[in-house]
Amino acid sequence: MEELKFNKIMDFAILKEKEAVKFYQKLQTIAKFNSQKKELKKFENMEKGHIIILNNIKQKKEKNFKNIHIEQDLRISNYLVEIKFTESSSYQDIIILAMKREEKAYNLYNDLANNTLNNEIKNLFQKLASEEIKHKLHFEKIYEDEILIDN
Repeated sequence: MEELKFNKIMDFAILKEKEAVKFYQKLQTIAKFNSQKKELKKFENMEKGHIIILNNIKQKKEKNFKNIHIEQDLRISNYLVEIKFTESSSYQDIIILAMKREEKAYNLYNDLANNTLNNEIKNLFQKLASEEIKHKLHFEKIYEDEILIDN
């Protein structure tokens, strides 16, 4: 029973990471500058890396969930309105979309961690939340350095 629950959780996490890969691929199609596309490609590749890590965890090849450290959070995305993705989205829109997506992923994994009694699964979700908050912080810094400074 516990193994079945663990596999369902892992499948869910892997699905979410695959959705993130597609999200960053789609953003690359509307980014206007090569530097923006390269930045989004880095995040696509990070999300692909998460899929590999999660598959390794699912296959019991990796169990290193300890020493979780949640990164700094500038909380910029907390004060931004959710926007819709369109083919004509601006660079600012792309960064907001990415921030909000990472914020949602962090909240999801954090909530899942707080709602499980299984310490191994709790640590896994905390690790995933930590990864997502790092991504959110990255986009918040871009927003702060490149967008807020210009406005």
